[in-house]
Amino acid sequence: MWDDLHSAWSFITPDGFGFSFLGTLVTEGMAWWAWMLVALDYSLKIIALGYVPSQRKPTSAMAWLLAIFLMPFVGIILFMLIGSPYINRRRHHIQNRANELIRTVSRDEPDVPEGHTLTPEQRSLVSLNRRLTAMPATTGTVVDVHSDYNASIRRMAEAVDTADHYVNVQIYITAWDSTTDVFFRALERAVDRGVTVRLMFDHVGSWKYPGYRTLGRRLDAIGVRWLVMLPLQPWRWRFRRPDLRNHRKLVVIDGHTGFMGSQNMIDSSYLMKANVREGRHWIDNMVEVTGPVVTMLNSVFAVDWFTECGEELPLLTPSESAEWLDNGPKGNSPDAVPDPGSDMLQIVPSGPGFTTEPNLRLFSSVVHHAKSHLILVSPYFIPDESLLEAITTAAYRGVEVELFVSERADQNLVEHAQSSYYAELLSAGIRILRYPYPAVLHSKFMIADNEVVCTGSSNMDMRSFGLNYEITLMSVEGTLLHRMKDLAAEYREASVELTAEEWDRRPRLRRYVDNVARLSSALQ
Repeated sequence: MWDDLHSAWSFITPDGFGFSFLGTLVTEGMAWWAWMLVALDYSLKIIALGYVPSQRKPTSAMAWLLAIFLMPFVGIILFMLIGSPYINRRRHHIQNRANELIRTVSRDEPDVPEGHTLTPEQRSLVSLNRRLTAMPATTGTVVDVHSDYNASIRRMAEAVDTADHYVNVQIYITAWDSTTDVFFRALERAVDRGVTVRLMFDHVGSWKYPGYRTLGRRLDAIGVRWLVMLPLQPWRWRFRRPDLRNHRKLVVIDGHTGFMGSQNMIDSSYLMKANVREGRHWIDNMVEVTGPVVTMLNSVFAVDWFTECGEELPLLTPSESAEWLDNGPKGNSPDAVPDPGSDMLQIVPSGPGFTTEPNLRLFSSVVHHAKSHLILVSPYFIPDESLLEAITTAAYRGVEVELFVSERADQNLVEHAQSSYYAELLSAGIRILRYPYPAVLHSKFMIADNEVVCTGSSNMDMRSFGLNYEITLMSVEGTLLHRMKDLAAEYREASVELTAEEWDRRPRLRRYVDNVARLSSALQ
């Protein structure tokens, strides 16, 4: 029996896809079950050839087919587990209903708020975002861009202390530690005042960090209503593709003050002993906004909250939000209500619930928009073909392109996959600026000339484009653009430029590992 099994396995292993063993198997004979195994393997491969490429990018399809052909049965099992970026029908249906609701309640809103004059290219970006996500552009005030990690958490806690009605928090990784305690104590005080506090965090994204097992009980003890996003609980019949994540980070206070950006609610060391020992810490930014744009931010939270628990939260149109800001909520004097602001801002949600990859299409369009200077900041830069070609094309047509990344990424596979693009980028004339270790540059934004800026939770990698729920804020020629340019200048001063000569001296083994990691990154 074992001889038959060895012969059958040799037949379907990568050595010439087994054809060199066919003659031996035919002449020596093989048990019926071994022939069935071979037939099943080839049947699955033939089916995969016609099924895998459907509605999938060629690089992703080729990567999956290679895995299926080189890893008999294992490749098929992996594809069945994580091969589809589509969420279950219920979640997809909820997102479609939410989009239609937003389109209905905002149908009388123009693409661009009155009083704002945009160039045709800027207006086309706004129209693109609205077409893909149903979210119109609106107005607001960019109060600040918080780039000091601990001070950002303290500022969010201060804002929570002003809440009279509700606080909505949605943050990918959440941990109650010595750094974030100030925020959770603010939530506790809010509950004591009668404020409704809702908190969501990603199930898989948070569970590996210290304190996760007791987090729910601690939140219950202070009266916070909490939910895990995208729960992976097959024992409760809650199963999904295990590598989907809700990667959004946002906080909304009473509908008039909001925060969004790249920062998780956890100590900057991420509570890992190795990080503490080496001094590794995360560099992030959070944008604080007031005005009608907060309503759009809150609508993203409302859809995700309903998706997880079925409770409907009110959604307001930008006009209703402006009226609310003018008149003030019950119990508040109008003098205490923030100014609606004059910046044009647009919220762009994205994720598996959208079939059109809104963040990828926006980023690619912004890159094409650039005429003189393009700034890209991303901790995980693993672009798909369209974004990579857009960026290198921009450099070839004379745009000064700067890519800011960490000197060392926090994940080895990401580090190697990202590095596999450096030679191509350097050859195109793109400047690669590496933020020095032990810091992890975790901010995510792009700036085209002095005209367009995008920032939020979305990385410039294939996970963020197809597998993660993300949120991005786009603005043109306003406060946000100037603040983000100042932040980029700080990063530039601290970073060290990677030269083509230096990169050419990297070891051959490093090149090999980089290329293998690049291939694996396409398994989306």
